[in-house]
Amino acid sequence: MTEIVALEALVARVTSGQSLAVPVDGAGVAMAATAALLESGVRDLKLICVPISGLQADLLIGAGAVASLETSAVSLGEAGAAPRFTAGVKSGAFALRDSTCPAIYAGLLAAQKGVPFMPIAGIIGSDLLEVRPDWQVIDSPVGEARKVVVVPAISPDVALFHAPEADRAGNVRIGRHRELAGLAYAAKRTLVTVERIVDRNLLETEDSAAGVLPSLYVDTIAVATRGAWPLALWDEYPADEAEIARYAAMARSEDGFRAYLSGFLTHRKQVA
Repeated sequence: MTEIVALEALVARVTSGQSLAVPVDGAGVAMAATAALLESGVRDLKLICVPISGLQADLLIGAGAVASLETSAVSLGEAGAAPRFTAGVKSGAFALRDSTCPAIYAGLLAAQKGVPFMPIAGIIGSDLLEVRPDWQVIDSPVGEARKVVVVPAISPDVALFHAPEADRAGNVRIGRHRELAGLAYAAKRTLVTVERIVDRNLLETEDSAAGVLPSLYVDTIAVATRGAWPLALWDEYPADEAEIARYAAMARSEDGFRAYLSGFLTHRKQVA
């Protein structure tokens, strides 16, 4: 049964050393929960970006909370490169598992299906095969004779994202962002922050149920007002582009990052 708890209790479900899967910017990034995670002192996370990340990953990296990172990219979009990610790659601060968007989705799909791997086209000839020994090239066992790449299943210990609302039974509205459902299906545990809890049953009608993740796949929910800020939350509020640009400028240096992080954590406490 889905639990509805305080934000601090939700992030306490994430422990050092676990694999943590997070969605792309704009798809429902749990930034309030990220601040609470950093306050908790979590370390050695195996971060999985589905399929890329930005500010969330950069904050976790800069704070020293990431031991390894599997991603297709980390970028601040229009604000430029992710400075702590770039610095971390150069210094070897974390193990980088370079990937592609289709490969990450394929790995999650394998976990959903309960199989050890998933075949994927389009990687043959890529230099990525030289740095990903866990991706195997095999002869296709069916159909025409050809080579295919198989990528291992990705089954995160925890999936974490933010959504507009949940009902009291633990059903979560995710709208058209079906990748969030894919995260929940593949993960061992799914934690969700929401803007609000509603009294109506989100599964009550066919129209409403179509964009809802059932509580069967949700372990814990917490309310976090403007919980994606400064990132966007679809149909709720746009990204705070000025704030993201301010971060990009400050985080170019270690001292600037520390100053930004202190202010960010203080702001999140005030909002909470």
